[in-house]
Amino acid sequence: MTFLAAGRLWLLLLVVGLAAAYVLLQGRRKDYAVRFTNLDLLASVAPSRPGWRRHVPAAAMAVALAGLVVGLARPARDERVPKEAATVMLVVDVSASMQATDVAPTRLQAAREAALSFVGDLPDRLRLGLVSFDRTTRVIAPPTTDHAIVEAGIQNLTTGPGTAAGDAIFVALDAITTAGGAGTTDGQQTAAIVLLSDGVTTVGTPVDQAAQAAVEQGVPVTTIAFGTENGTVSIGGNLIPVPADSAAMSDLADTTGGAFFEAASGKELKGVYEKIGSRVGYTTEQKEIGMVFVGISVVLLLVAMGAALVWTGRLL
Repeated sequence: MTFLAAGRLWLLLLVVGLAAAYVLLQGRRKDYAVRFTNLDLLASVAPSRPGWRRHVPAAAMAVALAGLVVGLARPARDERVPKEAATVMLVVDVSASMQATDVAPTRLQAAREAALSFVGDLPDRLRLGLVSFDRTTRVIAPPTTDHAIVEAGIQNLTTGPGTAAGDAIFVALDAITTAGGAGTTDGQQTAAIVLLSDGVTTVGTPVDQAAQAAVEQGVPVTTIAFGTENGTVSIGGNLIPVPADSAAMSDLADTTGGAFFEAASGKELKGVYEKIGSRVGYTTEQKEIGMVFVGISVVLLLVAMGAALVWTGRLL
């Protein structure tokens, strides 16, 4: 919790001062009472009813005053809200290396499940598109608020030969431009690319050229290097190692202003997608909650006044 007018909290010193004065006066009251030797007169000055009741109204009032001061200081808390008019392109590597079983049951199946969870957590009004790539690049779904189309596309992803990550970024940028999603609103990026790849780019445009195009268009590319160092696939009866190209993915994210993540299991990938979803789909705004403190303080004041009337016959 933060305070938008924290300077007003100094008024709490006045509340502390009043509380200290009350305690001091109560001590003097006892000293004054013991001066009387006439027991009947002492009973009228210091009645024998339970002493704690006398302090309840004062204590409630002190807490209420402190609450009012906190309310005046405009307390606020961070609240996650969906980004307005945001566009996200999900770009998924479906090269043959995604058949590797180092991630159970396969990299592709684990990627499908994590991507579906990612889509399900995004705000409904966010425009989401899907691009898959192996040797060629395909726009499975242009940016749309109908996320069911994207989910269906994810379910139908299949692998093919080659890895053309650079081409996939260019295609995703074109889809964002066509949808009119590039740019910023209130200082917030309104478009982003989330790219998952598990291998080295082998065909098409170099990734560094695609990165420069993303920079020029103002679209950050958040990347996920997926898989373990021990991943292999069988091609022509030979086991071919297919480690993720973490260095290239990290450079791509750094160049474009995105974030870089690594995932070596389906569980880790889901966790990564949760973090990315918070970055690309939501923004954090401060919501004032001062009226909560004011409301509680008013209730406490009413309680203090009611208790004083019942136990002392006075409002305070």
